Order: sequence, then structure tokens, then C-alpha cells
Amino acid sequence: SMLSTARSTPRILGLSLAFLLLFSVVSATVSVPNLFTDHMVLQRDLENPVWGKAAPGEAVTVAIAGQTHRTTANNQGEWRITLDPLPAGGPHELVISGENTLTLSDVLVGEVWFCSGQSNMEWPLINTNNAEVEIASANFPKIRLLTVPTVGLQEAQDDFNGQWEICSPQTVSEFSAVGYLYGRRLYHTLNVPIGLIDDSWGGSAAEAWVPREVLEQFPRYAAYIADHDKRCAGYTDEVHAQKVAEWEDAVAEWTKNGSKGRKPRSPRDPRYNQHRPGNIYYGMVHPTIGYGIRGFIWYQGESNAERAIDYAHLFPLMIQTLRDKWGQGDFPFYWVQLADFQDESAEPQDHGWAYLRESQAKTLDLLPNTGQAVIIDAGEGRDIHPRNKQTVANRLARIALARDYGFDMSYQSPRFTEMTVEVGKAILTFSPLSSGGLYAFDTKEVKGFAIAGEDMKFVWADAKIVGKDQVQVWSDAVPNPVAVRYAWGVNPVCNLYDRNGLPVTPFRTDDW
Repeated sequence: SMLSTARSTPRILGLSLAFLLLFSVVSATVSVPNLFTDHMVLQRDLENPVWGKAAPGEAVTVAIAGQTHRTTANNQGEWRITLDPLPAGGPHELVISGENTLTLSDVLVGEVWFCSGQSNMEWPLINTNNAEVEIASANFPKIRLLTVPTVGLQEAQDDFNGQWEICSPQTVSEFSAVGYLYGRRLYHTLNVPIGLIDDSWGGSAAEAWVPREVLEQFPRYAAYIADHDKRCAGYTDEVHAQKVAEWEDAVAEWTKNGSKGRKPRSPRDPRYNQHRPGNIYYGMVHPTIGYGIRGFIWYQGESNAERAIDYAHLFPLMIQTLRDKWGQGDFPFYWVQLADFQDESAEPQDHGWAYLRESQAKTLDLLPNTGQAVIIDAGEGRDIHPRNKQTVANRLARIALARDYGFDMSYQSPRFTEMTVEVGKAILTFSPLSSGGLYAFDTKEVKGFAIAGEDMKFVWADAKIVGKDQVQVWSDAVPNPVAVRYAWGVNPVCNLYDRNGLPVTPFRTDDW
């Protein structure tokens, strides 16, 4: 519902051009999917796959920048070659020939990032803080943008309707804000072409990003799969048409009554939505799999908060599955932890969003080449779509600059490492830390800690930073502390950072 945002304008610009391209190759035999169009970016220093269709047995030649590769289409009319690694630069022409010739022009070589997740990744630049300035200043001909439209299907797709665009004030406004701001930061730092693929869907459940046959191997997902099968059983085009007709009548009645209250919601077809297991994987990810990338940035989780404990299994499963399918090793996968949202709580709180954040953080220890941007300070209580996407992008960019591009900078939010108890006080240690150590923002008083004894009843705690990497936590109401929680709630009041302004990662010491 509120997690699914409709774009204010169609996601795909230049549809007519795309259709012209499609029609121009109907009579021809050699074709490529829309991952390969004019203005595309190839990942530098990587053996990039290029693939497409042709007549069975047809000889296909692919040439770029002085290298030529030859292959023959198989019995299904599919062909695939691998380019030798290219250094950053361009523009090049990518020439694909068989019975006919396709020439893709203005092909650049640089850094390619896949930008994925739900509405906070989909969220367009035009609806973001400072949008007018951001859009007006988006004159970056070496940054290229590709948007994959939202398609939910149970059959694996080989193509999508879209094409690469040159980043400009005219093309950037509907593109992913986090994706663009991240890519721009990399561009300014690395000074090489940047390719950004926006493959996101508002309100999407993580289960929809995983192939159904992978989920079916684990009993814990059986109920979720069965529930969606039940919703789809007997749901036909006729049933949907009937629901649409009823909705149109309801909207007419609502309008007649002066448009008071909330407008009736349009019906969603459960067969093609962004929750059905596998739907997004088959409809939106499958057509892109194998394209040469540096890595993924990911912003999702809101839709899985009711299944937060399962997410500790599902999220790493999804990442590992994508890596396995891509065939490009353990490429970097960096995500955004859930922001603060909804009302602040007067008392220590147990909440699904806190457990979802914990499941996200646990993934750092389960898989290599992962990173997490903590944004517990960048949300808006009243809005699940915080407008401050700059902070999000900057924290993601830090991870990539430090881990993938050799810059010596802090990039990890401090995490709790151990607790000892001395005379009624819990002493907590944190790592890693920048040279400045821990810092309480805005006030010297450290906010956000709760403490409990063996009765498991949490109360707000006093806390103070000791040394660079430790915090003392205590409460007169808990003489014998057993457990401590920090920033544990849906919208916690908390103010502990490192000196770079990276927030301490929310945590609990218990497993209650």
C-alpha cells in the first residue's frame, strides 16, 4: 500500500525509439536485448558477456575497440560471446553482425552498478531534498542511466522495454535518487564513465526477488508460497476485470460525494504483483543476469518487517543466489539498513523493524564482500520515504570507495563487540572506529540505551562514553544488569556516532 509508490510519469522515456529499434530488427535475424543499446556502459577490466538471438546456426561476429569475436547461434537461436577486458574510456562502437549488422554507438567503458530494491531505491530524484538544484546540475554526459520497468511474472523473461540514456537535467528527474547520487559521487572521485541500472519496485517483498525453486528448498517459506498460490488460484482476467469495474464505480461514487476521505484503491492482480515468490526475479532480474557489473547497491526491507527473523536467512540467500546466477564471483553487495520511521516511543520498545535491522546487520558476518549503510538518523517519522537521499548515497559511496577503489577512509558504522558488567554497570565495546572515537551528537548525554536484569524488563539507561571505544550503561532501577539494547525500536531516539558522522549500528546483547 503505502510502500508502493506510483511514478508520477512513466518510468521509460523514449519508448517510441525503443519500438523503432524493435521493428527495425524484426526482419533481421541477429538481435540483442535492451541491455545493449547506444550509450551503454561496459564494466572496465572485466570479461564482459554479450549475447542475443539469431537464426539457428547463423554465424555471428562481435567487434569493439580492435577486438573481434566469432560464434554460431545454437539450435534455439541463442548466441553469446565474451569480450576481452577493456580499460575505462570510449566512446566505442559495438558492431554485431550476422545476416544483418547492428551498430551500437557511443559505448563507454567504466564502472557499472546495479541499483535495486523497493520504493526507497525507486524513489525519483525529483521528489528528493534539493531536487531543483540536483536536477539542474546533472550535466554528466559520462554517467549513463538504464531503467528496467516493473514486471512481475512467473516465466523467466529474456528482455525488457528500456534503453540506456545519457544523464542530463532532461533524463535524470525520474531516475533513482539514491542510484544517481551514488553514481555521481563515484564519478567525481574516480573520473571514469559510470553506468547505473535502476531495477527496483516499490513495496516489493524480498521473496519476489528470489527464484521460486530456490525458496521451495526451505520449509520456512512454504506458508508464504502457499498463501500466494491460494491468492492466485482461480484469479483470472475476468475476475480482475470485474474488480476493476467495481473499483471504477466506487471512484465515481467517491467523486460524486466531493472526493471526501481516501480515494478507493485500485485492485492489484496477485498473479503479477511484487510480492508473489519469484515474480521480480523472473520478470525484471532474469533479463539482466550476467551483464558485467562492479556490484549491487540495495535498499529494501520495509515489506519484510513482519517476517523479520526469516529475513536473516532470506536476505543472504537472495544475495548468494544472485551471485550464483550472475557467474561473476562474489561481487560487492552493499545495502541500506532500515531508517527510523513512525512514532517515537516513550518506553523501551520491541518492534519488527528492530529485528529486521538486526537481520540485515547479521548478513555482514555471513557473506563476504558485503557492506551496510546505517541510516537510523536519516528517516522521517511521518514518511516511509525520507527525502534525504544524499546522506544515504554518501554512506553507500564510502563503502565502495574504501573497499573497491582503494581510498583510505572509514566506511563501517561502529558495531557492538562485547559487554562486561562491573558493580552494576554494563561496559560495552565498539569496533571499528575512526581515529576520533565515539561521539554523542548534539548533547553530551548519550541517548538510546535501555538496560534489563534477569526479569527481561527494559528501562531507559544512563550512558557515558569512556575512552575512545567504550560506553558505560547503567540504571538505578537495575542493580544487576544482564542485557543492553541500543536504538532498538521503530523510531528510536539515539545519538551515538563515530567522528565521521557514521551512526552506531542498532543492536541488542540478548537473544530473548
